[in-house]
Amino acid sequence: MKRRLFLKSVMAGSAVATAVGAGLLTPSMVFANSASFKVKSDAASASIASVGEGLFKLKAPTIAENGGVVRLTVDASKIENVTNISFYIKENFTPLAASFNLSGAQGYISTNVKMGKTSQVIALVTANGVTTQVAKEVKVTIGGCGG
Repeated sequence: MKRRLFLKSVMAGSAVATAVGAGLLTPSMVFANSASFKVKSDAASASIASVGEGLFKLKAPTIAENGGVVRLTVDASKIENVTNISFYIKENFTPLAASFNLSGAQGYISTNVKMGKTSQVIALVTANGVTTQVAKEVKVTIGGCGG
């Protein structure tokens, strides 16, 4: 039995080593630490001031008990030709928390993000070349007691 476990482990390890060696599995693909993501985050920061108010729904908790897992949902399904939905969290180290490029899909996204502290959450929806926003304040507390 131990020999089978050893052989399975060797096979799995060699598959991972091959993927790393071929460049298929790199930290920049796993984490948002790439230069291109930084450029997107900076562009979102610069454009927020000039973006108009949106007609879509942003669902976010008023008080988040755990800043490590905050559920955000955007429902822009009634808007035609949605090409991008992004979540921008002003007080995060990297404010652009998530960005989804949509092609022919319905404008509905639900995801978990990490928030370091209380911040304004801004959802950005791009449709027909025009970007709009909806914002909501999310208070991050320990234990969810509001303190």
